Parts: sequence; structure tokens; C-alpha cells
Amino acid sequence: MSGPKAKIGMCVLQYSLGIAILIMAVRFVLPNAAHDFARTGLPGFVRLVMGFGEILGGVLLLIPGTVVRGAWVLFAVFVMGILTHLLHGLLDVGNLVIYAGAAFAIAMGRNG
Repeated sequence: MSGPKAKIGMCVLQYSLGIAILIMAVRFVLPNAAHDFARTGLPGFVRLVMGFGEILGGVLLLIPGTVVRGAWVLFAVFVMGILTHLLHGLLDVGNLVIYAGAAFAIAMGRNG
């Protein structure tokens, strides 16, 4: 799948994922999110590591020369999030799977 329509689609996916993740990640690292995260039983630093990893990946995704790196960072963070959820018995990982798939598609699409 190549051509101008595919490039436009990949660009839209890249920027929409980058902006959405940045918004959600910033909200995730704010102190208000600590209370909800505490219910997971994980240490608070895990929330900050994951959140700042998402912020880093989101920013890199929006900078033209660093798109592939940002996509791989986000993919890694999302896979870690999926595994963390599953290992703690939290099975609602559908959104994370979709985000990981989008990050993977961007990384592979920009590499190819």
C-alpha cells in the first residue's frame, strides 16, 4: 500500500495519535491521576515513568525527523502497559492494543 493516499493516511494517523497521546499523558502525570492509579496497587513512580514515556513518544511523533523513534517509544510503552494490566488481572486493554497497533503501523510505514 503506497501512493499519495497512503501517505496522507499515515500522516493523519501520526498526528492524531501524537496529539491524543500527549493530551492523555499530560493528564496521566498530573497529581489528580495519582488517586485513580493508586487503586492498581503499583508504586506511584510507575505512573510517572509510563506517563513521561508517553509524553516523550508523543513529542517525538510530532517532530518530522524523529517520527519513527517516537512510534517505537510509544509502541514499547503501550506493550508494557498491556503487560502490566494483564499481569494485575485488568483485562480492559482494548484501547492500549489499538494505540500499540497505530504506533507499530506508523513505525513500519515510515521505515518502508
